[in-house]
Amino acid sequence: MAGKLPVSPLAPANFPDLPVIEGVTFATAQAGVKYKDRTDVMLALLTPGTTMTGVFTRSSTRSANVLDCQAKIEGDSDAGAAIIVNSGNSNAFTGRAGEGSVAAICDAVAEATGLPSERVFTSSTGVIGERLPHDRITAKVAELVENQDAGNISNAANAIMTTDTFPKGATATATLDGVEVKIAGFAKGSGMIAPDMATMLCYIFTDTAISRDVLQQCLWLDNASTFNCVTVDGDTSTSDTVLVAATGKADMEPITDFADPRVRVFRNAFHAVMKDLAIQIARDGEGATKLIEVQVTGANANGPAHRIAMAIANSPLVKTAVAGEDPNWGRVVMAVGKAGERAERDRLTIWFGDILVAENGWVAPSYTEEAGAAYMKKDEIVIRVDLGLDNGTATVWTCDLTHGYISINADYRS
Repeated sequence: MAGKLPVSPLAPANFPDLPVIEGVTFATAQAGVKYKDRTDVMLALLTPGTTMTGVFTRSSTRSANVLDCQAKIEGDSDAGAAIIVNSGNSNAFTGRAGEGSVAAICDAVAEATGLPSERVFTSSTGVIGERLPHDRITAKVAELVENQDAGNISNAANAIMTTDTFPKGATATATLDGVEVKIAGFAKGSGMIAPDMATMLCYIFTDTAISRDVLQQCLWLDNASTFNCVTVDGDTSTSDTVLVAATGKADMEPITDFADPRVRVFRNAFHAVMKDLAIQIARDGEGATKLIEVQVTGANANGPAHRIAMAIANSPLVKTAVAGEDPNWGRVVMAVGKAGERAERDRLTIWFGDILVAENGWVAPSYTEEAGAAYMKKDEIVIRVDLGLDNGTATVWTCDLTHGYISINADYRS
């Protein structure tokens, strides 16, 4: 990118104070993969016994890094693990060279740490189709290993940003067996955001003692209602990855069965972290000035509700209307209709926030254009649609579409 992007007006006031998670340390470095004079690589080292799980993009052109992580994710945890991430280059669609870059990075980390290369997980984010100058990364591995610190998580969040205008972090705690367990995570994402199985890049760490099978099931379920419910532009990345690491350092009996009542308590906190990060990504959508929450109820099932919500959230006409503060509810009607799901004109009800806009097949008698226009001036917009058919529901998050999105992406490779 040419020049530094201004921070999104929807950014949180501060990066959260993320706790130290026992069993994991971080370091960052300036490798010069693409950017000059900024950190662009991070390395996390995880204690032996750490449980690793993940979800990944289902893109048919996914990167060499994603393919490598997918092949390794079910491996043995006795040896510990490492996660190394670079920004500036996605290492996607780079042929056999991409696989070679992943192998070179994994081997360098393995040699420096004593870990088997099968326990080194890599991610790359940035431009597609350009070979990754992995030698710049491997040259920094010794420095990254030497500078490991449990308190470096905020630096790690900064190192993985591309067109992001602010680092994204979240944390929560849960009490299990009278012990407070900690969860902390960070993510990147601003454009090419329409996850399919996973999202952008996200790394979550916890000291909870939990088996891989149970943690993976938690991740699958909570991913569906968080990361897979955020969209900026309807484009699914080649690099989408969520990795979750549980170090097991909390003084508790391990959770080994999904039916364990402690799973519900853990998931409440785990879901909160994932939802927080997902919404932060929508807040940092390229060129965004407004956060949009789309709520769909009354569909004939949850799946159709989700598809209708995403049709609204991904509509350029809806998003540009919000950007222009135009309460053009007809565009919402259009988006519902194009979703290909069952909808009936006379049962459809639409609200902007708490303002009833349309019902019974026509504009609501109480609605005024002035009220709608005033509501659209808010920074956070809620569009609610009830189909009046059954109990299917969905909530998704997106942002408006402004000239800024075009400017950022027209200039992306410069």
